[in-house]
Amino acid sequence: MKKVAGMFALVGALHGCASVPMGDPVADSEMKRFASVPDMSRIYIYRNETLGAAIKMNVMVDGRVIGATAAHTYLVADVPAGAHTIGSDAENLTMLKIDTQPGKNVYVWQEVKMGFGYARSMLHVVPEAQGKKGVLETKLAGSL
Repeated sequence: MKKVAGMFALVGALHGCASVPMGDPVADSEMKRFASVPDMSRIYIYRNETLGAAIKMNVMVDGRVIGATAAHTYLVADVPAGAHTIGSDAENLTMLKIDTQPGKNVYVWQEVKMGFGYARSMLHVVPEAQGKKGVLETKLAGSL
């Protein structure tokens, strides 16, 4: 019986709500227009799931923390075109290497999985239509 109660407590914790600083609503609306930046690349990292909602996950671009996600939030980074590494820090540290093009947007889905007592994340580059849909389901998190 204790195992069952412990499991429900764990599931409840993973479904609670983490709080991250939220971005400006005007900036959120602007980012959801999906404009590209000339001579730069815009990376959207979004988390549109409820699983693991009690867990904040730091997001890094090229080794620099740009913010943290919670359930139904996203972050944006404008970077020079070229090779970049996106990182997500949860129970695990996930790294994703991407190659960006000038004036193009890249969409990265931060998938949340059940880990050993904590949420884990995986990062996936997704097609533009899927990425835009995911971002529209979320709100801009504040950057650090």
